[in-house]
Amino acid sequence: MQFWRDKRVIVTGGAGFLGGVVVRKLHARGAAAVIVPRQEEYDLTQIEAVRRLLADSAQRGPVDMVIHLAAKVGGIGANRARPAEFFYDNLMMSVPLLHESWRAGVAKFVAIGTICAYPKFAPIPFREESLWDGYPEETNAPYGLAKKMLLVQSQTYREQYGYNSIFLLPVNLYGPGDNFDPETSHVIPALIRKCVEAQAHGASEIVAWGDGSPTREFLYVDDAAEGILLAAERYNASDPVNLGSSFEISIKELTETIAQVTG
Repeated sequence: MQFWRDKRVIVTGGAGFLGGVVVRKLHARGAAAVIVPRQEEYDLTQIEAVRRLLADSAQRGPVDMVIHLAAKVGGIGANRARPAEFFYDNLMMSVPLLHESWRAGVAKFVAIGTICAYPKFAPIPFREESLWDGYPEETNAPYGLAKKMLLVQSQTYREQYGYNSIFLLPVNLYGPGDNFDPETSHVIPALIRKCVEAQAHGASEIVAWGDGSPTREFLYVDDAAEGILLAAERYNASDPVNLGSSFEISIKELTETIAQVTG
């Protein structure tokens, strides 16, 4: 509580699924100011909007920290259909933001990456030392690599400028407020929606992607937000850090579990 009492924090993506929980927890910790930029006012893919956000936010006092959660995200279908958008938008709303935060004198930058940055054949459970051992899974590689550039930037800016930025890699998130859009949702909300709609229409089965054999690690959104804020408060190095549950579940078992609990 003492750490956050005088902190002015920008939370990009603060109106989103994870961001909303981070913002709520910052208020509970007594942060002096929590600034949540809206896309209609600040398009973070445009550098002038990034500069305007930082200048506007500094009018009432220095910005102490940027927690960068904003991202263009989606499920398998969306990544397959629009790989160029996922690469460009995520790169351009991240790299200029860290650069301009450094230029503006923001004391700390918290960059949120993705486990999609890990190599396709990385050993499970994922460990940070495996991050550069191969190319990511092709479906979401453009997204994963765009976010991975924040790690490179974080490390080089610390090396050359002594800038305090950190890079965190949350696993797949789930929880209240998730995205249930059938075109862009991730696996847990997608399966929940399929099961609920099957119930509503009296269908006897649902169809899921793949053969069910891949395993995934999931983290409840409140736990992810807690990990991000603990790292923001206490971690001050540019080595990447995973945020996870250390528990893998197969897609088959996950699908069966969701089918059971939805009836």
